[in-house]
Amino acid sequence: MSRLARAAWPAAGAALALLAWQGAVMRMAADNPIAAGFGPLPALQALWALLPGADLWMHLATSLRRIAIGLGAAIALGLPLGLLAGLSPRFAQATTPLFQFLRMISPLSWMPLAVMALGVGDAPVYFLLAFAAVWPIVLNTAAGVQALDPQWLQLARSLSATRTELLLQVVLPGSTTHVLAGVRLAVGVLWIVLVPAEMLGVSAGLGYLILDARDRLAYPDLMALILVIGALGWALDGAARALLHAWGRQA
Repeated sequence: MSRLARAAWPAAGAALALLAWQGAVMRMAADNPIAAGFGPLPALQALWALLPGADLWMHLATSLRRIAIGLGAAIALGLPLGLLAGLSPRFAQATTPLFQFLRMISPLSWMPLAVMALGVGDAPVYFLLAFAAVWPIVLNTAAGVQALDPQWLQLARSLSATRTELLLQVVLPGSTTHVLAGVRLAVGVLWIVLVPAEMLGVSAGLGYLILDARDRLAYPDLMALILVIGALGWALDGAARALLHAWGRQA
């Protein structure tokens, strides 16, 4: 398939989505004229007006900082837990049911408790993001360790490798692909949880901008921000996918 043909299919899909979007807005606007502000053209015009300003970029930087901190906390907690679950059958048997139970609880259900315990501000947002992202990392890391060839571990032990050497030179390199896959999943979960988490009384971030646009009845701005959130989330997933692909080629 030629490069032009490969580009034509995504363009056709985007065009169909725009037509469906415009059709849905026109149908709603027949009953409620306010709905016209949700259309593609007003949204793109609002986006064009927002992009040159510093305000949008400041809020984007705030949201990305929260993503980085939440992901860092999830990796710092999830990686050792996943390694321990993969290396210790007893630990895995004791904790896997608990991990699966906690994983199935929506992070957003912790919002009231997070605010009560940590107050209003960045702290509850970081907690919710870390809680949402830690489980893909724990489970994928454990799966990666369990998928290692047992002969590798036996060979390392026969060469008198210490536990630290075994971990750093055999276990971690052998399970990195699974860990990166977990990180990619975690990034997707983080981005989904970020916007509602930023509605916890903070004064900056994409979630705050969504609420602000709603309160101002600036519906074109609201739709423009939804486009920004989708585009940036797609870019973050693409970066994580590229990192996973690059590691796979080196392994």
